Amino acid sequence: MLSLPAPTASVPVTSGLLCQKFELANGLTVLITENPIADIVSARIFVGAGSTRETSGQAGLAFVMAATLTKGTHRLSSAEIAEQVESVGASLGVERAPDYFLLSLKTVSEDFLDILSLAAELLQFPSFPPSEVELEKKLALQSIRSQQEQPFTLALKGLRQSLFPPGHPYTQIGPGDPDQIAQLQPADLHQYHQTYFRPDNMVISLSGNLQAAEAVHYCQQIFGDWPVPEQPLLPPIGLQPVSSMETGSNLAITTQPTQQSIVMLGHLAPSVQEPDYVALKLLYTYLCSGLSSRLFVELREKQGLAYEVSGFYPTRLGPSHFVVYLGTAADNTAIALAKLQAEIHRLSQQPLADEALETAKSKLLGQYVLGKQSNAQLAHLMGWYEALGLGIHYDQTFPKQIASLDVETVYQAAGQHLQQSHLSLVGSEAAVQPWLALS
Repeated sequence: MLSLPAPTASVPVTSGLLCQKFELANGLTVLITENPIADIVSARIFVGAGSTRETSGQAGLAFVMAATLTKGTHRLSSAEIAEQVESVGASLGVERAPDYFLLSLKTVSEDFLDILSLAAELLQFPSFPPSEVELEKKLALQSIRSQQEQPFTLALKGLRQSLFPPGHPYTQIGPGDPDQIAQLQPADLHQYHQTYFRPDNMVISLSGNLQAAEAVHYCQQIFGDWPVPEQPLLPPIGLQPVSSMETGSNLAITTQPTQQSIVMLGHLAPSVQEPDYVALKLLYTYLCSGLSSRLFVELREKQGLAYEVSGFYPTRLGPSHFVVYLGTAADNTAIALAKLQAEIHRLSQQPLADEALETAKSKLLGQYVLGKQSNAQLAHLMGWYEALGLGIHYDQTFPKQIASLDVETVYQAAGQHLQQSHLSLVGSEAAVQPWLALS
């Protein structure tokens, strides 16, 4: 009989639920949140892969791998895999992110063991059939060509290339580099898989109608004999701090025959491991989150300068980027840019009012609680924290850090990170003419 490991950590998550952490002998991390409310189990399996593990000349390899992982194993064809999942009404999907690779599944409790076993087979023994690889490469290249016509994508591409050094994994937009994707072969996918898909580089997060002891037994039964390779795990690429001296021009201009312009301002911002991360998350909420956000109210509702206005601050293991943008009529490009710049400048020159700070805190904390309602959300959040190296206790740490923020801390963070802006413009030649000579 298998000897089950004891939990190495546990933390309450929501509504009296407890997330427990276990470590198998081969280094595999298993997180379990018992939630018997519905007869459903959701799983998120994180692998330390993604675009930060792609070597030079292979930008897009992780994307193609995610698209082909479910297309065959040493034992099953693509059709047989789909039949096994769909015949029981389950769902199974794969995606890649910059800092990780993710397999997601959801099923009724009765079928959980079978679907988890299938997921283990996909993760350990993918076959990457050449015909499937070629098909997914073609689809990826079609997607890239389509994105090249989208103003927002063009603006984001220009901005990231301005913010990060050439070849940095965080510059990727969409599937990856078309020339490099076209050269990929099944052997490249097998090499990538052998390098990073290993139990000591993986987190399995489960949430739903299951008991922790039984779930750990299942994981040990299915994954426990997966050996750890002798070679040491290679570290991610591109996580070191980025200097503005490395990034070149802070201006990117793209002309496109259109009646509208995309105006995008970006700033190098803290990774999830840095102290100012939570302060920038609060500033993002204040500026960009919802119909009551500062940018929406001021630039769209009051001044009518934008048909769309928002932003993003993605959580990254390495240096991230804090971005605000708007879409505006071509004739309003200059004034819209000036107003957007003024809003960013204001944050680093004038502290938030106490009332604005407290409102942003309440909004962010409320959104955080609402993001932990389903089994899928709980499995993802806890697995994500563990995969990022924060640990499951960050679920309690993050709200406390937000609640403890004061006006001065947020003001100092804005002054530190939002002073030097990078600008990306996409619009007609007439709309962007004043900036063309500067680019």
